[in-house]
Amino acid sequence: MSDALCVTDLGIGLVMNWCILTLIALSAWLVLRTGRISLGQQAYFGIGAYAAAVTTVMNEGSLLLALLIATVCGATFAALVSWSMRLLSGLQYALATLAIAELVRTGLASWNWRIQHKNGYLIGPDGINGFREIRWLYEHQISQELYLFIGLSILLAVLILILALNQTRIGLAVRTVGFDSTLASANGQPVHQLRLITQTLAGALAALAGGLYAHQTTYVEPAIFDVMLGVHAVGYAMIGGLATPLGPLIGAAFDLGLLEATRLFEGWRMVIFGGLIAAFLRWRPGGFLDDATINKLKLFIQRRTNNEHAKFA
Repeated sequence: MSDALCVTDLGIGLVMNWCILTLIALSAWLVLRTGRISLGQQAYFGIGAYAAAVTTVMNEGSLLLALLIATVCGATFAALVSWSMRLLSGLQYALATLAIAELVRTGLASWNWRIQHKNGYLIGPDGINGFREIRWLYEHQISQELYLFIGLSILLAVLILILALNQTRIGLAVRTVGFDSTLASANGQPVHQLRLITQTLAGALAALAGGLYAHQTTYVEPAIFDVMLGVHAVGYAMIGGLATPLGPLIGAAFDLGLLEATRLFEGWRMVIFGGLIAAFLRWRPGGFLDDATINKLKLFIQRRTNNEHAKFA
């Protein structure tokens, strides 16, 4: 019985990790849709994790409030970064986002703000040792199953929001900017404003993922927010596909489900993951779910629907 419970807990934890990684992959996907590559989404992830932890641990706020504050902090910082780097593009923009992420990580590693808990021990950010004792879920008896339901609900709501935004004029304009920003600007599209809006939303999603992560693991430390987290976020989006927000879900599921959850590729995970990115860039730059694949799936579904209607006619 104990072995079965252990396997169940492991499965719940794996799915929750997938939810969190999918959210940060969606944030990288949003930036890619504007024709830019961000290697610094881990900065917003870290800001969200610390902001959420400060809310629940040091200010005794609720989880909902913590996630809301984390999202607002991530969005605000992303807006400032996007505005300050609005004239950069290509490799310059990618390296600038990486540099800012490293500055954020260094800042969090230097942040010491310890206060005494009502039970006598110290709580709060402790520099390079990170932020521990994030025990809101345990103190409020929130089960792993319930927290997984919360995570899945948030992910579903985010997907619905992005899919809805893609059908609006702003969504179509963002896609135009991603295809050719110069042409979009010549046609009167406010390129800088559209990128600002999109990258602000991307920062909010990454920070939201950080808040969820902090409360799942009960601790965070600056070493978690390294460059590889940002690279993986971009990799998930590129492998899964840029044509639909469902792409990052597939990319994250592939990495977690096949490369990490099995022992078959133990020790070779990063090599295989990097090789897959290179292969997709060479032979399938649009990812697994590219525009052609999406169009074929839509046509297939439409034909099946028409056939079903014909049967009942």
